[in-house]
Amino acid sequence: MTRSTLQSVTNAVRVLKAFSSSQRCWGVSDLARHLDIGKSTVHRLLSTLADEGILERDAETGKYRLGLAMFDLAAAVPTQLDLHEAVLNPLTNLRNRTGETSQIAVLDGREVVYIERLVSPSTLRTFLGVGRRNLAHCTASGKALLAFAPRQQSERIMNGWQLEAVTVHTITSVPTLRRELEGVRRRGFAENRQEAALGVVSVAAPIRDAGARTVAALSVAGPADRIDPLKDQLGFYCMDVAAQISKRLAFGLPTRQDADD
Repeated sequence: MTRSTLQSVTNAVRVLKAFSSSQRCWGVSDLARHLDIGKSTVHRLLSTLADEGILERDAETGKYRLGLAMFDLAAAVPTQLDLHEAVLNPLTNLRNRTGETSQIAVLDGREVVYIERLVSPSTLRTFLGVGRRNLAHCTASGKALLAFAPRQQSERIMNGWQLEAVTVHTITSVPTLRRELEGVRRRGFAENRQEAALGVVSVAAPIRDAGARTVAALSVAGPADRIDPLKDQLGFYCMDVAAQISKRLAFGLPTRQDADD
């Protein structure tokens, strides 16, 4: 019994280790061959890990990829490339410089998940709303993530997508969204013009890892009357800070004493 249990744990670990930056998705058959484990065993392991949120299954392809629960596990590991540590000082500086909500989001299918959110200028390094979700097509973060994702990935997401009208300003046509994303790529940052909530405007820029892959988006959001007149300026701020974070992820994290750089 103990031997069997330990073997199951060993196989589960082998499954997780099979995922990498160069192999982000696995089908059951391919993974079974790769690990030289029975297909039925691999299927049970993948299904169990997906039930626990460690993995997630793409409904269209049937393949599995690492789930957002892995981010929580990774956050417990004090590595130099920890995204939380990489964004901490730059995001604090951006919030203080703009006086507006500054946040970090990742793409999860057709939604964005906010993993860091700094709101009040009087509460330094206090992140609120972690885990909050929103639709990708009507948020600046979502547009930035879609625009700078590999074209094949973004097209797969948009294929058959029925865009929900959250407000009267929300883009509800995929061709219109494609044109919007082309503009984001040319400009370097994305805009949300009261598309997710009336009276709220935001801008966002992509954050890239050491392999130049877009892994997150940095955004600034606030009331339309304050943000709208400064959209371009704030967009360039986001691009600059996102580039700083990308550099930290690529080359290692400077010490906390550079909080005022």
